[in-house]
Amino acid sequence: MKRCAWVTSEPLYIEYHDQDWGVPVYDDRLLFEMLCLEGAQAGLSWWTILQKRENYRKAFANFDAEKIVHFSEEKLEALREDKGIVRNKLKIQSVVTNAKAFLKIQEQHGSFSEYIWSFVNHKPIVNEWKTKEEVPVTNEISEKMSKQLKKDGFKFVGSTICYSYMQAVGMINDHTLDCFRHPHNK
Repeated sequence: MKRCAWVTSEPLYIEYHDQDWGVPVYDDRLLFEMLCLEGAQAGLSWWTILQKRENYRKAFANFDAEKIVHFSEEKLEALREDKGIVRNKLKIQSVVTNAKAFLKIQEQHGSFSEYIWSFVNHKPIVNEWKTKEEVPVTNEISEKMSKQLKKDGFKFVGSTICYSYMQAVGMINDHTLDCFRHPHNK
C-alpha cells in the first residue's frame, strides 16, 4: 500500500496518516484541539506533537474550551512543569487565549466549524500533487485565515500553521496522487 512520502514506518504516524490526516473534521472540539496542537508544533516536528497528543488531551481537559478559560495561574504553572507536553510558556498560554477566542467565535457564528470552513467555502480542496516537494507550506487561503484568526484574538496561527491545520482537518487534501488515501484512488 502506497502512502505519502512523509509518512515514516512508525505505527502511530501510519495510523494518523491513514485515519486522520486530510479527513474533513466538522466537530468543534476536535477542530479546536487540532488548532492548538498545530500551534504547539511551531518550530518543532509534527511527530513530536503527535507522540504527546494524549498528554495534551489530559493536560488541557480534552480541549474543552469552557474548562480551559477557567484555568488558574497555578494550573498554568503546573502545565509549565508537565514533561508530557511542550513546556513553552507562550504556547501554553496560547491555548487559554485561543479558548477564549474560540468561544467568542462560537457565539458569533453558531459554531467554530461554520466559521473555519467558510475559508474554503465549506468544501474540501483536493489537490493533485505528484510529489511531496510540490506541496506548498502556505497559500492565499492560509494567509487570509491567519490574518483573520489573529484579528479574532488567536495566537500561534501564522500562515504555515494555518496551512498545516487545513491539511490536518481535511479542509485541504494534500495526499499525493500515488497515495492510497487520495480521493482519486478510491
